[in-house]
Amino acid sequence: MTEVRYNWTKEEIAEIYHTPLLDLIYQAASVHRENKDYAEVQISSLISVKTGGCPEDCAYCPQAARYNTGVNVHAILPKEEVIAAAEKAKAGGASRLCMGAAWREVRDNRDFDKVLEMVTAVNGLGMEVCCTLGMLTEGQAQRLADAGLYAYNHNLDTSEDDYKRIITTRTYDDRLQTLDHVRKAKISVCSGGIIGLGETVADRISMLKTLSTMPKHPESVPINALVPVAGTPLADQPRVSVWDMVRMIATARIVMPKTVVRLSAGRTEMSTIEQALCFMAGANSIFAGEKLLTTPNPSFDTDMAMFELLGLTPRKAFKNGRPNRVEVNEEVSL
Repeated sequence: MTEVRYNWTKEEIAEIYHTPLLDLIYQAASVHRENKDYAEVQISSLISVKTGGCPEDCAYCPQAARYNTGVNVHAILPKEEVIAAAEKAKAGGASRLCMGAAWREVRDNRDFDKVLEMVTAVNGLGMEVCCTLGMLTEGQAQRLADAGLYAYNHNLDTSEDDYKRIITTRTYDDRLQTLDHVRKAKISVCSGGIIGLGETVADRISMLKTLSTMPKHPESVPINALVPVAGTPLADQPRVSVWDMVRMIATARIVMPKTVVRLSAGRTEMSTIEQALCFMAGANSIFAGEKLLTTPNPSFDTDMAMFELLGLTPRKAFKNGRPNRVEVNEEVSL
């Protein structure tokens, strides 16, 4: 059985990343089969509960208020609308619902109270609930945990050295501190990054080192391909190669063997064959549904057809147990 390590060096990760491609895929697939049901893929659905108007300057993001991207600002959605979206996602095969809000950080106000109510309601449907709301204090993380939050997403985006080129309105340490608060609240950590930002391979390796040398590996690591959006500083970035995506997924799978590696943004630009290579390399989670916050994404029907073709099966909710005790209105397979 593959050893789970927390002391990876950049040199070791670089050696893995630069392994001849077919050998790398084989190694990653072997690790995947040792540690996971390789044919089982978690399906998550991502909805924006509060859209646009964010004060941050993330160079890739269409929701930043300072960029003219055509994204309209919307106030927080009614709880009933979120529950309806969750029920639709569950019917489509999703076991996790992720709710995103275009905030720099969570504030203790009525909007946060509404999010807490949404978390409890969606958890009551028997779905894992994930939120991505920006920076959190320890107390806010605990309130989310008490409401039944299963996971919290807070991506590192890129390496620490490259970070200031992409975002200047918060620091890398701010990111890591929020992840620490999430971990202390016993909420599952979801944290990964984006490739195609103009970063170097060394930046990608550095980001994987940060993730794989945490005291506990993130339970979920999304690997996103940049979706360039007109009006953002990265609008003219070329599409990232599928081979780069495969290398990132395979390397993440090898250095974090028990982590769910999520094939995230950019799938609309990938063929079924290209996505199949990512699954072979160790990806075992996707976002399904027609949008990822504000960017396009394949539909549930398209993904179900791909699953049938490739012999993949959707993972059930709470497979690793339910960390927070809340009432649900149906039995959930553990």
